[in-house]
Amino acid sequence: MSAPQTQMRREIDEIPEAVERLLTQGAEAVSATAREVRDLAPSYLLSVARGSSDHACTYLKYASELLLGLPMASVGPSVKSIYGVDLSCKGALSISVSQSGKSPDIVQLTSAFAAKGAYTVAITNDAASPLAAASAAILPIHAGPELSVAATKTFVTSLVTGLWMLAEVKQDAALLAAIRKLPDHLAKAKDCDWSAAVEAIDGNSLYTLGRGPSWAVANEAALKFKETCQIHAESYSAAEVLHGPVSIVGQDFPVIAFAAGDAAEASVAEMAEALVAKGAQVFATTERATGAEVLPHVRTDHWITDPIASIVSFYGMVEAVAARRGVNPDAPRHLNKVTETV
Repeated sequence: MSAPQTQMRREIDEIPEAVERLLTQGAEAVSATAREVRDLAPSYLLSVARGSSDHACTYLKYASELLLGLPMASVGPSVKSIYGVDLSCKGALSISVSQSGKSPDIVQLTSAFAAKGAYTVAITNDAASPLAAASAAILPIHAGPELSVAATKTFVTSLVTGLWMLAEVKQDAALLAAIRKLPDHLAKAKDCDWSAAVEAIDGNSLYTLGRGPSWAVANEAALKFKETCQIHAESYSAAEVLHGPVSIVGQDFPVIAFAAGDAAEASVAEMAEALVAKGAQVFATTERATGAEVLPHVRTDHWITDPIASIVSFYGMVEAVAARRGVNPDAPRHLNKVTETV
């Protein structure tokens, strides 16, 4: 008899539908917020988030810098909640990401930014949350209820919501068209077979690698190994792994290299090859890395949306790793669905 399907797996399967719902129901809020941002003409962006939401902000940081040419910095919520410091941020665009919108430190820093003149945008699954109330603009992610502790569809819809808003700010027709086609691409991505990587992960340490927007999803992947599988994983930029971390790479050390069809693909492939030469067992979402095992992957209609498809494929794999290890990914030990920090 087969094992019952986990809630995490069901929510992974819901991702294409959730993104379609977002694109159908979220257009008015995204368009209105983008108009406000264009009128503001910010010279820089700030982000407020923790955990998976902070990895979403890392992705949006690269989107802002690569698409808009505007730097984006992540600010630790403790700057306000613990240290009581108010930062000067007049004219900035602040993006706060939280699926629940309930963490006091996220709300405090967002409120502090608003008081100091930033235009504050909340990306959240709860439009009635304290974070939404503290923000000038609310971008609901329309993910629907997410019951598994591990965020999957809320992470993906947060990525798409933030990217969509930035694409509207830029009025980038090609990117907007690619975003509209994401549900079809993600439907294919969720069914990609990464079982070869499942078999290679033995419960010891591993690395996840990427560059640019793909490094953001590598960060999310490392967190999911720890959270759902109780496996220690570390994420590094493919440009940084040789600066010390490579020292623990031995024979068959597992590495998952995330690459998109962008300007960084060649460098990620080159690093994957270098790690193969050192004995690592490398799996990569690119066919350009000699010696690495190519993971089935979906390339979307724009290089910056490729990592969204990659993380959807990864989620299916990590859920399978958890099941193989006898770990319930719906209820990771020591964790709650909503984490409230100060």
